[in-house]
Amino acid sequence: MNSPTCLRAEQLEHALGIGTRRPRLSWRLPADSRVQLAHRIRTCEGWDSGRVEGADSVHVPYGGPPPGSGERITWQVKVWTDVGESDWSEWAWFETGLLDPSDWQALWIEPVETEVPPAGHRPAHVLRTPFSTTSPVRRARLYATAQGLYEAFLNGERIGDAELTPGFTQYDVRLQVQTYDVTALVREGDNVLGALLSDGWFRGQIGITRAHDQWGKRVSFLAQLHLEHEDGTTTVVCTGKHWRSATAHIVETDLITGQFSDLRRTRTGWDVPGYDGQEWGPVDVADHGYAGLVTSPAPPVRRVEELAPVSVTRPRPDRQVFDLGQNINGWVRLRDLGPKDTRLTLTHGESLDHDGDVTTDHLRVDLSFLPEPLPAGQVDHVVSAGRPGETFEPRHTTHGFRYVRIEGHPGELTTDDLRGVVVHTDLRRTGWFDCGDERINRLHEAAVWSMRGNVCDIPTDCPTRERAGWTGDWQVFAPTAAFLYDVAGFSAKWLRDVAADQWPDGTVSNISPACRTEGPNGPVAHLNGSAGWGDAAIIVPWQMYRAYGDRAVLEELWPTMTAWLGRTERVAREARHPDRVLRSAEPAPHERYLWDTGFHWGEWLVPGEHIGDDLPQYAQRDKADIATAYYAHSTRLAARIARVIGRDEEAAAYEELSERIREAWRTEFITPDGSLRPDTQANHVRALAFDLVPKELRARIAERLAELVRDAGTHLGTGFLATPDLLPVLADTGHLDVAYELLLQDSAPSWLHMIDRGATTIWESWEGVADDGTPRDSLNHYSKGAVVSFLHRYTAGIEPDADFPGYQRFTVAPRPGGGLAWARAEHHCPYGQIESAWEVDGDRFRLDVTVPPGTTAEVVLPDGTRRTAIPGTHTYHCAAPAALTTTGASR
Repeated sequence: MNSPTCLRAEQLEHALGIGTRRPRLSWRLPADSRVQLAHRIRTCEGWDSGRVEGADSVHVPYGGPPPGSGERITWQVKVWTDVGESDWSEWAWFETGLLDPSDWQALWIEPVETEVPPAGHRPAHVLRTPFSTTSPVRRARLYATAQGLYEAFLNGERIGDAELTPGFTQYDVRLQVQTYDVTALVREGDNVLGALLSDGWFRGQIGITRAHDQWGKRVSFLAQLHLEHEDGTTTVVCTGKHWRSATAHIVETDLITGQFSDLRRTRTGWDVPGYDGQEWGPVDVADHGYAGLVTSPAPPVRRVEELAPVSVTRPRPDRQVFDLGQNINGWVRLRDLGPKDTRLTLTHGESLDHDGDVTTDHLRVDLSFLPEPLPAGQVDHVVSAGRPGETFEPRHTTHGFRYVRIEGHPGELTTDDLRGVVVHTDLRRTGWFDCGDERINRLHEAAVWSMRGNVCDIPTDCPTRERAGWTGDWQVFAPTAAFLYDVAGFSAKWLRDVAADQWPDGTVSNISPACRTEGPNGPVAHLNGSAGWGDAAIIVPWQMYRAYGDRAVLEELWPTMTAWLGRTERVAREARHPDRVLRSAEPAPHERYLWDTGFHWGEWLVPGEHIGDDLPQYAQRDKADIATAYYAHSTRLAARIARVIGRDEEAAAYEELSERIREAWRTEFITPDGSLRPDTQANHVRALAFDLVPKELRARIAERLAELVRDAGTHLGTGFLATPDLLPVLADTGHLDVAYELLLQDSAPSWLHMIDRGATTIWESWEGVADDGTPRDSLNHYSKGAVVSFLHRYTAGIEPDADFPGYQRFTVAPRPGGGLAWARAEHHCPYGQIESAWEVDGDRFRLDVTVPPGTTAEVVLPDGTRRTAIPGTHTYHCAAPAALTTTGASR
């Protein structure tokens, strides 16, 4: 029979350098089985669990002798299922990194800088040390990190394929270490270990204000190379005062501004033995300590894909413009740099102007408190050295772009000369959707690409203007992301930054990682602590639990959750909005549960809303309807989380508090005649999605929501927060037809309006491209793309059950509509492949459902018929919904 497959440790396929001695192991059951009865794990190192009764196959704690630092454990598993005892799986492994600060012998080193140029115009540095080995090496590991960005090299070879290392974290608390297997690169005899070091997020410009030097004024590098010899001895090569440094051929580099490489200054052979580096200078040794060094639970950022341009044009004689056909995050690789001394300028943008030239005007930062608008950045420069085979690929910056303008090239470039390099966290794809409407498929792909453009070690809002880890954006998109990709480790990594950034009073930062200008003592401190943004500290862990069944993320974030809710409770109890005070000097009893003070981003960017210089006035508005709704919702989730992690007393307290908040919301925002105020789409969506209205009013409130949509010409009127719930709420309250009409609406504001305007990613504003083609705001903001979750959960009907997290039990209940003749979705959950595929053929509806081993599904057909599906593939039939009967429909 088959054996278990897809063995993972801490959710990683290649668990090299993990930071725990007790990793959680997972596997998938043999394909012909239905349920696991027991398992047995054994290791090459001699540990054997014996037969362990139970169905657990996800997040099973390793129970063998805890490994030491740098130790590899090779393991395999067999299972007993309903069809008997399996064969042993293939061998898998996990390997620890340096687990304790005392494991570090290396010293932090800093290149000597006699003069530091302004941020955005600083060079990269190269660092090196020679070393010798006189005994054959059987295993070699490099442990490395930096305050800045680094690439490591050994004997002329770049080490690994990770990009933008060590990644972006709250550097005051956490700095990630990478582990590399460099066994194949070490030579017997002379060797050279080196690094290329630049500012990165640590010292370079970040965020919308282009803040810089936020975590330090000097970059530094830390590396420790462990060589295990065939004779059993060990050699350790460390960074220290014996290293040498020099400026690199990258004469300027910054993540926002761009990279300037003068290839004439390339130090050929600097990273191989025999190089004469007499002119290199010393390094300084620094004491940065080792206490904050951690490993990442997420996959690294990589060069994931390359795109060939679809065209190259000359809008003016002095420039050539490449169109990749797709908006991406990353950079380009240019192979024709012209003759020696040719200086090229590469400008990256999301849009073209009326002349077909690249424009970045909509990406310039123009804020009321700035003396003048800031440039958009995203401009690279390169000077050719004229060497055969010379290429330019700027790996110490990133850009969000579809178009690239190249100026200064004397020849005619072709589409063969350039490639767009897609760069982002190398997440495993887990979800797909397609259907009979090609525009809907394009919308789905735009949402996928928008997510891909914004998962660059952290979940960013956009890959251009800000590139910041806005909490509200990931909060609304997390369920969609968890269907499309495995974001368990990625989200856990980011949530640790959210926890590290939390203020002493419980405030959750708008952005994580938060630089110091964004912190409690910074100029925008008053903008933090917003409802819907701070609530990410509760909502995102809960969504990760639903998708992956990981209780550990709930337990780890529990202190962050309770501190946030404690802050919210205190603010709601102690403060009142000035407008409310004017109406009544004495608060009503229910007001202690109203959250009506502090700054809130609110619904943010509803159609036609452009805050701009009106932000101070916008900040003064009473947004208690939104904030109190989130207060009720988050306390209810906290109660559920507390039950999951065994905190029953706290669960009861949060249940009671949530009910009091809900009653306060009803008192304040449900009028005596049973209607809601404010009378907006978003308020009605939230009231229904968060279960704020009494059961007897739900139908009426839903009917009013549908009326509001109709009154807007069947257009949506929601912004950041309510848009993901708009279509689901309509579908769940008897207005499935309205939901599909909104989905298929193609006049502004709508999703398909974006697609018809040529969008390949989701716009930040509903009015992202005006009728005359002029762009505004970011054209790559994934939040509004959360609508595609409706396609997964309603059109295809795949819905997880929070009572059986990780899809141990799930529902397949397709809700066809919109004239679609067929649809199909596939999701790879922790237990295996789920599939829902349906089609309408004449007056018959056919549904094919695949259920992975170890799970069960409740299947609900459009006629209301319910079936329980066991593992395997099943086919169901019923009469087609009257509105969908077709002739000859096929997949």
